[in-house]
Amino acid sequence: MTWTEPSALERQAILRQARTIAIVGASDNPSRASYFVSTYLQAETTYDLWFVNPRLTELLGQKVYPSLADLPGEPDVVDVFRKASDLPQVADEAIAAHAKVLWLQLGLFDQDVADRATDAGLQVVMNRCLKVEHARFHGGLHLAGFDTGVIDSRRRH
Repeated sequence: MTWTEPSALERQAILRQARTIAIVGASDNPSRASYFVSTYLQAETTYDLWFVNPRLTELLGQKVYPSLADLPGEPDVVDVFRKASDLPQVADEAIAAHAKVLWLQLGLFDQDVADRATDAGLQVVMNRCLKVEHARFHGGLHLAGFDTGVIDSRRRH
């Protein structure tokens, strides 16, 4: 089966149905995208977050797991912050962990990895930020991706 990009409604359904999100490549460096996404998800959602990084033991007050195989259950979404060359291995681990969705962050796109994960029954999202998508569907961003006007330059009379 060949991967095709999920529509906005399909991505929204993924985020609505998810209860657990494993963040592979989670970092304790505040300048890293994975840290920013993790803090947003922790503060703004009710997802159970499982951080995955073999070099850390704790992040944002939570246990960090060395691999997807060490998680306490099956993740609904595996959100990936790793370099492109690591994607085949991460996809194999997500398949073995019985994940429902493989989500590759901005800048990550690999058709072969997506096809393999799709063949194994996973939904695949590529080259999209989970935080941006969540904010878009929950009022933080317009569907087209721009600010909803919570802060604007218009004077109030």
